[in-house]
Amino acid sequence: MLTHIQHDDGAILELNMARPPVNALNPELVKTLLEAIEAAPGQGAKAIVLSGQPGMFSAGLDVPALLPLDKDQMLAFWKDFSGLMGAIARSPIPVASALTGHSPAGGAVLALFGDVRIMAEGDFKIGLNEVRVGLTLPPVILKAFQRQLGNRVAEQYAVAGFMASPDQALEAGLVDQLVPADKVVETAITWCRERLALPPQAMAATRAFARRDLVQLFDELDDAADQAFLDVWFSDETRGTMQALVESLKNKKK
Repeated sequence: MLTHIQHDDGAILELNMARPPVNALNPELVKTLLEAIEAAPGQGAKAIVLSGQPGMFSAGLDVPALLPLDKDQMLAFWKDFSGLMGAIARSPIPVASALTGHSPAGGAVLALFGDVRIMAEGDFKIGLNEVRVGLTLPPVILKAFQRQLGNRVAEQYAVAGFMASPDQALEAGLVDQLVPADKVVETAITWCRERLALPPQAMAATRAFARRDLVQLFDELDDAADQAFLDVWFSDETRGTMQALVESLKNKKK
């Protein structure tokens, strides 16, 4: 489900999501990722690469697995997912997202909170398509999206649930670099090496100052924000739209 790969004698830790077929984010994978990212600095890692499988970084939340959860179970999952976003944002060491393919919804969300997004060239899509499946985009995610794209472009993309091609994502600022698919992880590792070659105290302090606004998004989260997410998740519109999505996925497999 999550493979730990060490590079440069453990200085760079690659966390490779390996949950076929689409690296969908279920409770177990989210909790495993959260624990791994929080533990990495204490285990000697000085940078993290978050990667997926060829053609698929992550398809986002595992809707079929999450729909049957009751409110207490869904609250626990959402707290873990919020914790995962926050752990990436707060990480004291750089986090590079190696977008090895499609990165919709939750896949794009994880990438938003890291330091850099390196995406595969090709017929792939990335974006926050939550509106299309009946979900209101949580404010913490929308604010990070606005930070990355600017308010106007973020509004256009988020409200429409627009899924961008790699070229469109690069132009909008959603990703930072495009490379051939077989070079994505290698390029992310090289990016980490370049950061680690800088004077460490100066790099870390400047990085912390530059990312302070991103970290503060999580200082503002409270029980009301959790309840707002639950209210949307269990609303008739969202449940109906997601049930239809699950049925369509089942039909495609037949």
